[in-house]
Amino acid sequence: MLNHRRAGSILCSLLFISLLSACSATLPVSEPNASALANKSKVQRSEAMQAEDLFFVLLRNEFQYWQGTPYRLGGETKKGIDCSALVQNIYQNSFHLPLPRVAKRQAAEGLFVYKNALQVGDLLFFKTGWRVLHVGIYMGDKQFFHASTSNGVMLSSLDNVYWKSKYWQARRIIDE
Repeated sequence: MLNHRRAGSILCSLLFISLLSACSATLPVSEPNASALANKSKVQRSEAMQAEDLFFVLLRNEFQYWQGTPYRLGGETKKGIDCSALVQNIYQNSFHLPLPRVAKRQAAEGLFVYKNALQVGDLLFFKTGWRVLHVGIYMGDKQFFHASTSNGVMLSSLDNVYWKSKYWQARRIIDE
């Protein structure tokens, strides 16, 4: 005859084994229906939006910290910063991703992104002069932030006539 302690142990073991076998049981495979695909698509969009929302919050916090910092060529601090140092600093601080120090080398990082497929956190590159590149970070809704030579760290619109005419490419460094 089993004592109560031993019986409880056996019962727990049987329950555990039945759970394991239930997890490893193969279920019949059927063709996905349109409803199942739509639900899967919604879940994927939801997960993507959650990641994009997180990127936005992190970047908004960085923007609030850096906003108004004056532009200084070669600068890397709140006393003065240039565009590529701003991007390098933010990617290191918020995403723990190292980036090269200069915009030309940053433009070779990550994956090329078409302008109509931009996502929060993508790097935007502009040709502002002969052999001169400018970089900013996309915030969504055609807005990006950057270290402007005239106004320091600020938000700008991709619809702005100046930035629209200087736009060159976008790169995705963070691939969800």
